[in-house]
Amino acid sequence: MARVLLLRRSQLQAHLKIMTSAANNSIPRLEFARQLCSSGGINAAAAAAAAASSSSSSSEFRKYLGYTALVLFCGAATYYSFPFPADAKHKKAQIFRYAPLPEDLHTVSNWSGTHEVQTRVFPQPETLEELEKIVKEAHESKSRIRPVGSGLSPNGIGLSRMGMVNLALMDRVLEVDKEKKTVRVQAGIRVQQLVDAIKDHGITLQNFASIREQQIGGIIQVGAHGTGARLPPIDEQVISLKLVTPAKGTIEISKEKDPELFYLARCGIGGLGVVAEVTLQCVDRHELVEHTSVSTMKEIKKNHKKLLSENKHVKYLYIPYTDTVVVVKCNPISKWKGPPKFKPKYTADEALQHVRDLYEESLKKYRLEHATSADEPDIKELAFTELRDKLLALDPLNKEHVIKVNQAEAEFWRKSEGYRVGWSDEILGFDCGGQQWVSETCFPAGTLAKPSMKDLEYIEDLKKLIEKEDIPAPAPIEQRWTTRSRSPMSPASSPNEDDIFSWVGIIMYLPTSDPRQRKEITEDFFHYRRLTQSQLWDQYSAYEHWAKIEIPKDKDELIGLQERLRKRFPVDAYNKARSEIDPNKILSNNKLEKLFPSTSSG
Repeated sequence: MARVLLLRRSQLQAHLKIMTSAANNSIPRLEFARQLCSSGGINAAAAAAAAASSSSSSSEFRKYLGYTALVLFCGAATYYSFPFPADAKHKKAQIFRYAPLPEDLHTVSNWSGTHEVQTRVFPQPETLEELEKIVKEAHESKSRIRPVGSGLSPNGIGLSRMGMVNLALMDRVLEVDKEKKTVRVQAGIRVQQLVDAIKDHGITLQNFASIREQQIGGIIQVGAHGTGARLPPIDEQVISLKLVTPAKGTIEISKEKDPELFYLARCGIGGLGVVAEVTLQCVDRHELVEHTSVSTMKEIKKNHKKLLSENKHVKYLYIPYTDTVVVVKCNPISKWKGPPKFKPKYTADEALQHVRDLYEESLKKYRLEHATSADEPDIKELAFTELRDKLLALDPLNKEHVIKVNQAEAEFWRKSEGYRVGWSDEILGFDCGGQQWVSETCFPAGTLAKPSMKDLEYIEDLKKLIEKEDIPAPAPIEQRWTTRSRSPMSPASSPNEDDIFSWVGIIMYLPTSDPRQRKEITEDFFHYRRLTQSQLWDQYSAYEHWAKIEIPKDKDELIGLQERLRKRFPVDAYNKARSEIDPNKILSNNKLEKLFPSTSSG
């Protein structure tokens, strides 16, 4: 039988025909061997042996053929007759086709694509009444509906595979009080929508984060912030909240009405009710002058106190492996002097040329090393951050390559020094680049009258760490400041109104869609983050931004994180409020449960 199976298909068919005839018609063995030889399959010497075993071979072949048919039949019968429930018919596969995904399956990911879930539960209410009904039914059925905003949080803090509720369709401005400079909005409205809607009333938000796509309900819940050592994080702009809660129904809270819960829920990380409406304290709409300049750490140390106290908004952008510090200051236009008269030394094209040259040079090298002829984009159409992404994508974890990219960025900023004038909602932003991993910490930096200088020491230690460990750290390391927040769950929480806090963000970009490369960048980033954590965080009393904190996979590391959080935040009070407002934990997710385990569950 084994010899027959080794023959070519055409020969095998002829041999099987002869074997079947021999078995059925009892052809003498010698004659059978002759016929087999004449078919061209085997030589005469083998023919006799084949004839001798023809009867047993034919019997074995039919036996195994029968077994194969039986297995296939039983498998098909079992697969296609198994009693699936009516709502799972999509699971029945079709031969030679992929099973179709169910129509009600929603894929939700954060902006950087670093966290993603699929869920069948994703209601998007359009009215308060619809939201109340959704929360009530989820509470009664103990079904999870984690509040999720626009998905910008780098750590996917709002995601839950078991179910989410999104308020994107509840995005109206409900009331504007020009005299008090307040605005009441539905929580699903995005920051840009809100400032566009109220600018005709002559008011705007006091401060802004880097981008404007966040939903208001989301941006206040995670402790987001702008920059300005006299300005608080964004949750401090909230003067009242309307929460839809599982156990207490819809409640309105403010500093006058249930102040303890109000301050706790302003930065409640989505666990103390679904934020349905928010009343915000605004300011007069105003124009700002933005001044971008390049400095060094030595110069920054000399002028740091003055820079913090004399500028309404200021931030530093440090470029690893260089001594370059980009200083961005924003202040209202002087009523007496007006906007500055300044002619830039370089055009936008001239500022970008060094970066373009490096890209062309790096691309040629990449092509030679990888024997590829990848199409070159029209780089003259690309903005700086797009060029940086393309440059880093060529070799994102090669320290020497990253250093060259950082040096090109330093040159870009040197040639981009100058002024820009515009409305505050246009000026107070920052092009963060493409998809990325980010870790941002917040720590005390003294007071405005007496800065501790710990903020600059932190940066010096961080840069030394990067160089010592050969970390391929791209630019920028971004440093910003705020005054304190009265929300006890804010990373900038403090009872002392004079306290200021520094926020420092480290970054690694994900400039490619290649899964292997993204995995390698992710591993390097978490190594980078782990080093900063082990060598800097405890020394400077630094805690991560709620939208950027990641859950350790190691059990001991997780326990250590939980203990750290208990030292800084009123975890017991937060958990107590959660148990009263949401006893079935329908507003929670795995991340929240691991960050704030109840005492009973350890």
